[in-house]
Amino acid sequence: MGTITMHFLFNLSLLMILFFIFFLLNKSIGSIHIHKRASLFYFVFSLILCSLFSYPIQSSYSLDLRIIPFILGGLYLRFSPILGFLVIFFRGFHGIDVGFFIGVAFYTVFSFFIWYISPWFLKLTSNIRILFSTGITLLVSIGILFIAFNKVSPEQFIDIFIAYVIVPPLGVAMISSLIEIREKNQQLQQQLIIEEKLAAVEQMGAAISHEIRNPLTTAIGFIELLDQVSLDNNKRTKYLSIIKNELDSAESVIQDYLTFSKPIIESIEELDIQKELTHILKLLHPLANYHSVKVSTDFSTYGTIQGDKSKFHQCFINIIRNSIESMPFGGDLIIKTIATQNKIIISIQDTGIGLSKKQIKHIGEPYYSTKGPKGTGLSMMVAYSILRAMRGTIEVQSEIGKGTISRFHFKLHKTKVKKR
Repeated sequence: MGTITMHFLFNLSLLMILFFIFFLLNKSIGSIHIHKRASLFYFVFSLILCSLFSYPIQSSYSLDLRIIPFILGGLYLRFSPILGFLVIFFRGFHGIDVGFFIGVAFYTVFSFFIWYISPWFLKLTSNIRILFSTGITLLVSIGILFIAFNKVSPEQFIDIFIAYVIVPPLGVAMISSLIEIREKNQQLQQQLIIEEKLAAVEQMGAAISHEIRNPLTTAIGFIELLDQVSLDNNKRTKYLSIIKNELDSAESVIQDYLTFSKPIIESIEELDIQKELTHILKLLHPLANYHSVKVSTDFSTYGTIQGDKSKFHQCFINIIRNSIESMPFGGDLIIKTIATQNKIIISIQDTGIGLSKKQIKHIGEPYYSTKGPKGTGLSMMVAYSILRAMRGTIEVQSEIGKGTISRFHFKLHKTKVKKR
């Protein structure tokens, strides 16, 4: 293998490494058609690499792989006018001569041609795009080859022939294949996200239908009873009260879903964690007694956070109630507060039925419940949504048959933590 071919293969390896680093390792850069600035940077940097690693055969004539980034950037992103200008600019460093003006004429016409056919090119199938870009590179390489034959010695003919007929088309085929694979992966990922969103909407619709149908059915039934002429005032008042309660229940479900979709933090105030948790536990004391759950607290750490008091109550009422209901035959519920230098942690530990890793992953998702057909997952869905709105983070550890430990991290408002 000749010197020129080896040099071209080394240059091609640099372009491949650059593509791998720039697109495949950088997860923040998605489709090249969406992140055009980042993609332009790659193709410009590739041209610079080709110029720096060109192979000089005469004082004013060098061989390189500039055609690879030029054709790919032009066909896939219509960057050919910009890249063509840069090719001419870099060529100017080798001298303003006849070759320079030939390059100006060629790249001016060819840039416009590539820019013009780019929309048609993008409508082709993936395999045809790869074949077309490789074919047009081969044609240009053959054209450059005829010019280069006049600049090299006869001993280098085979070397330069292999270098231009094989390396540029091979490089375009490889990089265009990587582009197509990446674009296809991006499309599949976007499709998966859309399908997940649609599934979430379907689950939410099923949950709303399930939760609202029951109170509305009850309300309609009692409205029909009100049509009875012989109904006395006491029953009428009783039925109206039931109808009101059922409609309030339906309204509460709708409000919970609104809270989940976009929780509104109406007022920000300083919340004493110990005080608020004590108040919540008093409200849930009857429920704990009903399930024979012993509640223990360790509020040894004093700290405050900023948030909406009513939303905080709603959030932890749902969470603690869920922990109590996970122990239908009794158990222990331990609630602690722990403070670090800049965070306060609320730890809720129960000795309930526990959760599997798969269940932990889905907690807080729409219409996901560990209670079987009796549950809709609405309470935890709302709780987790409020936590995110208050910029809290959640950590869950659980083991089937042994219980669950949930830790909720909040930013500490008080810079000094006191012990009580």
